[in-house]
Amino acid sequence: MQLIKIDKQRYRRHLNITIAICIVCLIVGSLGIAQLLIGIFPYQSGSHFHWNFLGVVVSTVAIGLVLHRLRSQDFMREVVYVWNLKQALNKINRKMRPLQVAATEGNESALLALLFSCAGSRLLWQLDDNTLVIDELMTEQTRVDSLVNQYNLHLDVNDYRDSILDQF
Repeated sequence: MQLIKIDKQRYRRHLNITIAICIVCLIVGSLGIAQLLIGIFPYQSGSHFHWNFLGVVVSTVAIGLVLHRLRSQDFMREVVYVWNLKQALNKINRKMRPLQVAATEGNESALLALLFSCAGSRLLWQLDDNTLVIDELMTEQTRVDSLVNQYNLHLDVNDYRDSILDQF
């Protein structure tokens, strides 16, 4: 995965629109399906929990399928990219301890994964205006940069692939 420059305003606008549409569809779909089922199959005790639950499940699955089909549209480009970036960073975070050990030993792949993690996290935090832990990120970036310099490596973040993590 390569890091690309994202237009923050476009990303935020499209993300907010996507979330709003999903919320409206979930509410309308859940209530509509539940009311339809309650009308067709009334339950005398008054509890319609199972129909309401089924409405939520069906609506959620339908929204998921629609989002999956629309993910290749230009409107969804930034939203899907950020989603994929978050998934890639989560994969790195799950392997963080072995990566850090290998990085201190000079493993080039581990250092590349850590560099990608720092750069990707910085991009996400800038898009989400999350400045609370930026100092921790800078400390980690400095540590990784010093290891790269110590082992005299020349790494490019754009060379990172998820398959690198298979060895850890």
